Amino acid sequence: MLQSFVPVLIMTFFICLFIVLMQFLWRYIDDLVGKGLGFGVIGELFFYAALTMVPMALPLAILLASLMTFGNLGERFELTAMKAGGVSLLKTMRPLTILMCFIAVGAFFFQNNVLPVAQTKMWTLLYSMRQKSPEVEIPEGVFYDQIPGVNLYVEHKDQETGTLYDMTIYDISRGFDNARIILADSGRLSVTEAKTHMLLSLYNGEQFENLREGNSNGRSANQPYRRETFSQKDILIAFDNNFNRIDEENMRNQYIGKNISELSATIDSVKMRVDSVGDIYAKTLVETNYLNIPRTRRVYRDTIWVDEPQEPVALAEPIPLDSLFSARSNSIRKSFVNNAIAKIQRVKQDYEFRSYSMNDDKKTIRMHQIEMHKKFTLSFACIIFFFIGAPLGAIIRKGGLGTPLVISVFLFIVYYIIDNSGYKMARDDKMIVWQGIWLSSMVLFPLGIFFTYKAVNDSGVFNFDAYKNFFARLTGRRKRELVLKEIVMDDISDQKAFEMVKEFDGKLDEVSRRLGKNKLVAFVKGHFDPDIRKLRDDMNKIIEYLSNTRDGQVIKTVNMYPFEISASDIAQIRNVNAQLFYLLNKEMTIQGGHEQTNDKNYDTEN
Repeated sequence: MLQSFVPVLIMTFFICLFIVLMQFLWRYIDDLVGKGLGFGVIGELFFYAALTMVPMALPLAILLASLMTFGNLGERFELTAMKAGGVSLLKTMRPLTILMCFIAVGAFFFQNNVLPVAQTKMWTLLYSMRQKSPEVEIPEGVFYDQIPGVNLYVEHKDQETGTLYDMTIYDISRGFDNARIILADSGRLSVTEAKTHMLLSLYNGEQFENLREGNSNGRSANQPYRRETFSQKDILIAFDNNFNRIDEENMRNQYIGKNISELSATIDSVKMRVDSVGDIYAKTLVETNYLNIPRTRRVYRDTIWVDEPQEPVALAEPIPLDSLFSARSNSIRKSFVNNAIAKIQRVKQDYEFRSYSMNDDKKTIRMHQIEMHKKFTLSFACIIFFFIGAPLGAIIRKGGLGTPLVISVFLFIVYYIIDNSGYKMARDDKMIVWQGIWLSSMVLFPLGIFFTYKAVNDSGVFNFDAYKNFFARLTGRRKRELVLKEIVMDDISDQKAFEMVKEFDGKLDEVSRRLGKNKLVAFVKGHFDPDIRKLRDDMNKIIEYLSNTRDGQVIKTVNMYPFEISASDIAQIRNVNAQLFYLLNKEMTIQGGHEQTNDKNYDTEN
C-alpha cells in the first residue's frame, strides 16, 4: 500500500502546488512585471510563496492521491481479492493511516516553525517589489508620468537605436508655478551606473523657465523669465531604480511571523492591556462629574480623609428648566445651545477614539487567535481528506486522473468556500474564533465517517435507485414493479392462492379489531404490535407466490400492496384482497367450465 500511495502522493502534491502557485502569480503579477527584477529575486519570492502554499496544496494532494490509489485498486478488483482473502478495508488502510498520522505531525511542526519564517520573507519581498520603481519604457504619442516630478512626451521613437524624437518635457519638481518646459528635436535616455539617476541627453531645442522664486514680491506683474536655446543639453533626474529590501523586523512582529508560544504571549499581553484600559474607562465613566454635580464627597474619618458616595439630593419640586432658559436673551440662549453641542461633540469624539483603540486591540487578539488555531487545522484536514478520499475511491472504483480529479476539485472547492467563510466571520467578529476556523473541519468530518462506514460495509453510496426508493418509502410513494414472467417454471394454483389470501384477510380483520377504531391509538400500537410483523411476512409470501401467475390483472393488483404494513394501510390492503378474491374466483370458474366442456367432448367422441 505504501509503494502504491507514496509516489502518487508526491506527484499530486507537486501538481497541486504548481496550480496554487500559478494562482499566486496571477494575483500579484502586476507587482512583478515591468520592475526589472532579477531572476534570483523572483526565484526567491516563488520559493517562499511555494512554502506558504503548502497548507492549501497538501490536503488537496492527499485527497487526490487517496482517490487515485484506492480507485485503481478497486478498478483492478484488487480490493475484492483482499476482502476475499480476509483482509478488510480498514486493515488495508492501516499503513496509510499511520503514514497520515506522521504527515499530520509534520504538518503541525511545519505550520509552527517553517511557515512563519516563510510568510515573513515572502511578504517582505513582495512589499519591497511593490515599492521599487518601474523600468522606464517611454511610449509614443502619450505623456509618460512615471518619472517623479516630470511629464515626458515623445512623438516618435527609434526602436533600434533608442533615440527619441520631437520631445516635450514638463519639469514640475519645483512646483507648478516654477515649472520648466523643454522642447527638443531629439534625445536619448539612459540610467546611471548606480541606478540612482536618469541622464537625459537632448539635442537642438529650447528651454522656457519661470524665475518666480527670485522675486521677493510674488504678486508683482514683472516676474523674471528665461528662455534658453541649446544644441546639446544634459539633464540629470533623480530616479532610484535599485531594488531595496525593507526591514523584516516589522513583518516578523505581525501575527503571520509568530509561532504558538509567541502568539500566546502576544494574546495574553494584549488581553491584559484591554482589561486594564477597560477598567480605566469604566472608572472614568463612573467618576465623571456631569452638570458639575460631584458623585463623591470627602469625609474626615478615623484621622484620614476618605471619599464616599454622594447621597442623591432630594428636590422639593422639579427645577423649571424651560422657564429659566426662556427668561434669557436670545444671544445667551444661543451661547447655551452652542456650548452644549460643543461639549457633547467633545465627549462623543473622546469615546469614539477610545472605542477605535479598543477595537484595534480586539482585532489584534482575534487575528492572533486565528493564526494559532490554523496551526492545528492543517494536520486535522490531512486526516479528514484521507478518510474521505480512500473510502470514496474504494466505492467509485475509478482509477486514473479523470474521475478522481473531478471529485477532488469539487470537494476541495466546498472545503475552501466553507473554510474561507469561517475565517472571514471569525476575523470580522461575526463568529467565535474557534468555531469559524474549525467550521470546515466540523462539516467534512461527518462526511469522512459516512464514506468510511459505507465503504467498509460495501454500501452503494452512488446507487441512485436506493436513494429513490428511500425517499419514496419516506414519502409513501413507493410502488412495486412486478411484471409478467416470460417463462414460468412453477405454475400457481388459483385455489391455493385463494386460500392464502382468505387466511391473510382473516388475520387482517382480527388485528384491525384489536387495534380499535381510534386512528391515533391504532397508529401508535401498530408500530409496536408483533402481529403486524407477522402480517408483513404473510403478505410477502402471497406476493412471492402470485408473482408466477400468467394473469396480467393479478400482477397489476399485487403491485398495489404496500411495502410496509401499518394501521393506516389496513384499508388499502383490504381493497387489494377483495380484488384478488374476485380475480382468483373468476379464474377458477373459467377453468372449471373448460374442464367440464372437455369431458363432454370426450364422451361424444367415445
